[in-house]
Amino acid sequence: MVAKTIDGERYAADLGQQLAAEVEQLARRGVRPGLATVMAGDSYAARAYERRLYGLARKLGCYYVCAALPENVDEAEAVAVVDKLDADHRVSGVLVLRPLPSQVSEVALYRALDPLKDIEAVHPANAGLLTLDRPRYVPSTPASAFYMLDRYFRDSGRDPNGVYANSNMVLVGRSNNVGKPAVLLGLSRNATVISCDAHSFKAGLLYEHTSNADILIVAAGVPGLVAGEHVKRGVVAIDIGINPIEDPLTGEVRLVGDLDFDSVADKAEAISPVPGGVGPITDVWLLRNTVLAATAAAGGIERG
Repeated sequence: MVAKTIDGERYAADLGQQLAAEVEQLARRGVRPGLATVMAGDSYAARAYERRLYGLARKLGCYYVCAALPENVDEAEAVAVVDKLDADHRVSGVLVLRPLPSQVSEVALYRALDPLKDIEAVHPANAGLLTLDRPRYVPSTPASAFYMLDRYFRDSGRDPNGVYANSNMVLVGRSNNVGKPAVLLGLSRNATVISCDAHSFKAGLLYEHTSNADILIVAAGVPGLVAGEHVKRGVVAIDIGINPIEDPLTGEVRLVGDLDFDSVADKAEAISPVPGGVGPITDVWLLRNTVLAATAAAGGIERG
């Protein structure tokens, strides 16, 4: 079996065209969406993501600002920055970029967010709405993984709802912003969902579960964690991992996923690449949530 490589760039371009039309409609009403990012320290992944969001926001004509904080910023100062962005009428959505330095609590920053501007649904109120299947915003990365799956199944002539209802879905990774929301999105589609993390690996159970997955979503942040020997033939495999690897000879950095792409592709029905898979869709989805927030603030929609 030669796996189909799912083209995230194409899906992102389609979603981006829809989003550009929505931004244009808002502009006619005098509404300009605005995105603010909060970045503490100098993480390669955070900087790369911030640059992509800046470029996309500029392309769409959205307001954009990045609050770049030093690595040694204290928690009170970081919270004060979030409070300032909450009060800025130009900002529709606020994104706290990870990782944060150890002295700054994610929870503290998430609680400081205005729930209406919390476009990644990390504030307790928004996380609760997602749990109740009434999301104000769907977090961009898991939303993009399921957007990719939905599109792939439709493009291959299948009803996504029927596929999910008859599938074992295994999710590797339990982060608050990706793994846990992905579990909820899988359950909302009536899949049989199994959630695994580092504890599953330590217990020797991880590969027992991945080898039984009809749909596998990996978001562990471990390069090559799942290889072909760990999956069954015909799996649909979605790789959310983004791991920067430095070439020891040239010093160049490249991105790899959590799947060992070649060996998994030898057995999979379909697989998403890194880069060029979920990532491009995530960028657009984040701006999509920003536009939803701007629309809601302008009185055009009620959510939650």
